[in-house]
Amino acid sequence: MGIIIKPIITEKQTAITEKMPNRYGFRVSPDANKLDIKHAIESMYDVTVVDVNTMNYSGKRKVRYTKSGVISGKQAAYKKAIVTLKEGDIIDFFSNI
Repeated sequence: MGIIIKPIITEKQTAITEKMPNRYGFRVSPDANKLDIKHAIESMYDVTVVDVNTMNYSGKRKVRYTKSGVISGKQAAYKKAIVTLKEGDIIDFFSNI
């Protein structure tokens, strides 16, 4: 499996990208470090990465009450990376749709 799992396209991340047009969010492999993420983004999108910030999210327990009883489960843990690009570089996620 690669280092970059998928880009994060949510309302919150879109608001951050609109406020600062050179910042993008990605869900990455939990064992990837900042240099691995930087090289993967640069080779995949042909851009220059200036800064990488990472965050680890732990999985949360979820409980749902239904007619048939209590269903419990767990949300997956993941790692998120916020990548800052060089001024003028952009990534268009919707160009090949």
